[in-house]
Amino acid sequence: MQRFREGVHKKDTVITVRTAPRDRRRAIISFGGITVQAALGRSGTTPFKREGDGATPIAAMRLLYGFTRSERVRLSPTALPMKRIRKDMLWCDQPEHPAYNRLVKAPFRRSHEEMTRADGLYDICLVLDWNITSRARNRGSAIFFHLIKPGYQPTAGCIAVSLADMKRLIRYMRNGTVVRVVG
Repeated sequence: MQRFREGVHKKDTVITVRTAPRDRRRAIISFGGITVQAALGRSGTTPFKREGDGATPIAAMRLLYGFTRSERVRLSPTALPMKRIRKDMLWCDQPEHPAYNRLVKAPFRRSHEEMTRADGLYDICLVLDWNITSRARNRGSAIFFHLIKPGYQPTAGCIAVSLADMKRLIRYMRNGTVVRVVG
């Protein structure tokens, strides 16, 4: 099998996210010979994810597609389907709404996430199949793989990496790549 740059094999399809030894809100990501740091949810990880708990789910989640703010960041080539973020894009996080854990358009009066964040966290934002293919109320929404806050501050339940590390990893990602979070 021919090796790609940085040790990633063409057949590697699992990204492993392990909680860091000294801080359960931080992680080490391993993927085909690449190892990077990451931020996790402010409540660490949990096998029993609930809406608003601030925890990253312990689970194996497929990458579905991603979003990018192409006017703010230049994206490395990737086989993962990517959509350009528009100003009217929101993500519904209202458990009682029929569009719960789905992309919606502004104006939207129910609780939601802004996809055009001023802080740049979603300049590259990858959608993980957590509570999407098979949805249940209050099981958690908007579990993304996105960019970090300064100092690897915790997320609201997502997985976050630096822009440089995202660019290293995204080149090898595609629809169906599994992101496996272990406690």
